[in-house]
Amino acid sequence: MAKLQISLKARALRYLSMREHSRMELARKLSRYAEEGDDVQALLDTLEAAKYLSAERFSDSLVHRRSARFGNNRIIAELQSHDLPAEEIGRVKVELIESEAERATDTLHRKYPAAPIDHAERAKQARFLQQRGFSSRAIQAAMRAPRDTEEI
Repeated sequence: MAKLQISLKARALRYLSMREHSRMELARKLSRYAEEGDDVQALLDTLEAAKYLSAERFSDSLVHRRSARFGNNRIIAELQSHDLPAEEIGRVKVELIESEAERATDTLHRKYPAAPIDHAERAKQARFLQQRGFSSRAIQAAMRAPRDTEEI
C-alpha cells in the first residue's frame, strides 16, 4: 500500500500549525518536498496574503521563546539570520532594549543565586551573561543588583 502524498500547501500549513516560521525557514523546509511543477515562492506569497505566514508574528514568537534566556545581541543576530526585513528587526530591537537589564538580572540570579566572592567569580558570571548575548550595560546592571541571599 502506497503512502498518501501530502500536498505542499498542506505540509506548509502543518508546519505553521506547530509554530511560527520565517519565510526563509519555511521555503527551506518545503523545497525538499517540491516536485517539478511546484512553485514554493508562489505558495509562500499565497500564505502571506492569507495571513498564515507573518514576519511580525514570527519575530514576536522568537523573542518570546528566547528573551528569558538570551540578550539582545543574540536574539537580533538570530532574527537577522532568518532574513527578516530591517524594519521588523528595528521594531524588535526597540522593544528589547527596555527590558534587557531586568532579563540579564533574572538570568544571572537563576544561574548564580549567590554574589561573587572574588574577582575570578565576578568575571565568570560576567562572561556567562556575555555569552548569552547581553550588552555590557545590562551586565553591569545585573552584577550590581542585590541577590536574594543578601541582606537588604
